[in-house]
Amino acid sequence: MLKTVLRDYGWIHLGLGLAGNVTFFIGSILFLPALESWKTVGVWLFIVGSFLMLVGAAGEMVKGIIEKGDR
Repeated sequence: MLKTVLRDYGWIHLGLGLAGNVTFFIGSILFLPALESWKTVGVWLFIVGSFLMLVGAAGEMVKGIIEKGDR
């Protein structure tokens, strides 16, 4: 079942990575001096975005390993 999910729903990894990149980017903007009062929110967006990118990349890696094993 895991193979099927990873293979057939690969777009999820891409979506997680993209959401992570957007979140990371917005969080980074909130570090600007003019937005000092939003710094804590920026830190959390930075952390969440980093995690989403990590999960997306890990899913892609597992998918690649499974596809390589199926050959």
